[in-house]
Amino acid sequence: MPVPPVSGQVSAGKVIDWIVLAEEAGWDGFSFWDHLTFYPETAEVFDPWILRAAAAAKTKRIRIVCNITPLPRRRPWKVAREAATLDQLSDGRLVLGVGIGNPPEDFSLFGEDANRKARAEMLDESLEVITGLWTGRPFSHSGKHYSIREVTFIPTPFQKPRVPIWVGGMWPAKAPMRRAARWDGVCPGRMWPDVLSSKDLTEILVYIESFRGDLHNYDVAVGGQTSGTDRRADEELLQPWRAAGATWWFEEINAWRGKPAVLEERIRRGPPQVQ
Repeated sequence: MPVPPVSGQVSAGKVIDWIVLAEEAGWDGFSFWDHLTFYPETAEVFDPWILRAAAAAKTKRIRIVCNITPLPRRRPWKVAREAATLDQLSDGRLVLGVGIGNPPEDFSLFGEDANRKARAEMLDESLEVITGLWTGRPFSHSGKHYSIREVTFIPTPFQKPRVPIWVGGMWPAKAPMRRAARWDGVCPGRMWPDVLSSKDLTEILVYIESFRGDLHNYDVAVGGQTSGTDRRADEELLQPWRAAGATWWFEEINAWRGKPAVLEERIRRGPPQVQ
């Protein structure tokens, strides 16, 4: 259940109320978009790490999915510390989703490098740094974008051997899918206004499997809108995605769907009830 900025209609406190409601309604996880602005629109944008911590403190079961953390505009050692702390706070409910960041204006408006190739390099190097720090053993790093003198990070994440890492990327670009193959899951999409299809997902997973060898214990997250009331229609919508290999469904909860009352009602109905 991903929640983006909702055009100034919902307060930070209300968003947390929604997450508590989502847990009560039986949803398995939630996520917040990670933006500095909602360019080119003007919208109220909340910091996702603060919202995640608040939600973790008020819930017991629901998974906390970072979808997607744009690592190139964050210092990897800071993300390593934040994620380890949040995983401890939530007793191991965190999933760290990562990507190069979008839109580019989240970088260029603040004087940062928006070059796609540079962001991809920073993403890969950041993952090396984060997972190295999470070991809890002495770690140092000397790379193109980051340098760390020997340091030991403790505590490590609650989950062992580490927090699961999912990688986002826009199909048909192949590089993000090769990156996703090296980690624990994938969050694929297509650049707006194109929409990912279940046929796309089949092609993506064939490509990823060619690098991994198999998809055992590999998470695949896609999304869209279900009713939560029309079981047959929801089944017809979800069946092609499950057949293609999806393991997670992200129910879209956003301003394009409707007003806050509509979104809250969809949360209250719970996840789609399908076989």
